[in-house]
Amino acid sequence: MDLLAELARTDLDPALLAQVRALLRAKDEALAASDASATLLERKEQLLKAAETKIAALTLELAYHRRIRFAHKSEALPAGQRDLFDETWDIDLAAMQAELDAQADALARDKPKAKRPRAGRQPLPDHLERIEHRHEPASCECGQCGAALHLIGEDVSEQLDVEPARFFVHRHIRPQYACRACETVTAAAVAPAIIDGGMAAPGLLAWLATSKYVDHLPLYRIEQIGARQQVPLPISTTSDWLGKVGVALQPLADRLSELLRLRPTLHADETPVRQLDPGQGKTKRAYLWAYRSNSLDEGPPIVVFDYQGGRAGAHAQTFLGAWRGHLMVDDYAGYKALFGNGVTELACLAHLRRKFFDLHAANGSPVAAEALRRIAQLYAIERQAGDVAADVRLALRQQQAKPLLLQCQQWMSATRLTVADGSGTAKAIDHALKRWPALLRYAGSGTLPIDNNPVENAIRPIAIGKKNWLFAGSERAGHRAAAIQSLFATAKLNGLDPHRWLADTLEALP
Repeated sequence: MDLLAELARTDLDPALLAQVRALLRAKDEALAASDASATLLERKEQLLKAAETKIAALTLELAYHRRIRFAHKSEALPAGQRDLFDETWDIDLAAMQAELDAQADALARDKPKAKRPRAGRQPLPDHLERIEHRHEPASCECGQCGAALHLIGEDVSEQLDVEPARFFVHRHIRPQYACRACETVTAAAVAPAIIDGGMAAPGLLAWLATSKYVDHLPLYRIEQIGARQQVPLPISTTSDWLGKVGVALQPLADRLSELLRLRPTLHADETPVRQLDPGQGKTKRAYLWAYRSNSLDEGPPIVVFDYQGGRAGAHAQTFLGAWRGHLMVDDYAGYKALFGNGVTELACLAHLRRKFFDLHAANGSPVAAEALRRIAQLYAIERQAGDVAADVRLALRQQQAKPLLLQCQQWMSATRLTVADGSGTAKAIDHALKRWPALLRYAGSGTLPIDNNPVENAIRPIAIGKKNWLFAGSERAGHRAAAIQSLFATAKLNGLDPHRWLADTLEALP
């Protein structure tokens, strides 16, 4: 029934009827608004629930990634690969935290934002140039009462900035003076240079070599860096420069090899590299042999790389020549011919450990776990020795390490009788027992190394660089790269800035 129609047929006062109609209309509008409010509230509840669900998911994901990021297990990945994954994880953690903060802000826009506690930031290095920017208030008068403002302190914050490779030109002007009496002309002599008449200054040549051999940038990328500043650096030109730099540095690399062979103890290892084989239209395998001085010996550390076309032990014999001393190597057969006649073999404890680690990671072997525990004790003694004198280290090794080594050998010999031939455990124990006499030698000295990690660390940047430059263009290019890499690696080991060292060297060499 239509209530308004029934009321219209009565003798009701028209003014009252209009008032009733207005009341009914207002009621309908209120009901409609109520329905809309309910719908809006329901929608907001849905959005809130979705946001809370997303925050919970992000929080769990962030916790998981943090656990993975900060809970590395020893030898889980090679250190070079681990660094690359660390970089990705750090970026992911920052991105997830930013997304989580944004979600939280969206839920509490009207609430005051609490400051999240942060770890103390490392101060920026003091040697960096400081460019000051003073930010004064818009007015020197108080905005409330108009009185003059007085300086009571300063709030100082610092931001780190960078200027990309900046190209500039050295303009050399040599005035010419004539003697009218004897009709001669006098001018300052042109200074000798690595490349006579070349337009590349020592700083540019050093930057080019550092970019290629330290930062592993192929020449075409260097060309692109120059092109962004309208500086032509064609590959044909930069290749020519690097070839001449390599020739100039070769005597220094040769002298470095001579100095290395004066040391009584050396590390040796090798890594494969690809070399272009134009006749076959593909690449072939070559090797970069690495030799490093012993960190426990006196004198600055030295690293020398030797590029060869194969892995035959004759290459190591040729490089070492008449050298005699202790040689730390892995179990590669190519080194076996070196031992005897004045060259004594040292075994690497890290290689022995690696086989037990792989076994434990594969199946949780209790035998492998026990071997790892015993080896960890030996490394703890080395950490305890630290930077002490050689005689103190020898005493510590004799008193603590040697008994543990003998006990570990006896335990391995007894355990070997209880495991099946051909099993992974048997192979790991057999390998360790075969190398044990060479391993024991370090405990009888205060200067012999415990493992071959120093030379492996020297090779690691080369292994990462191979992913960028892919292969050596020729054997000559391999020898040149090995010489330059030797100088750069030795400079870094001695705490020198490779670019600055090379720039100074190229300026002084002529």
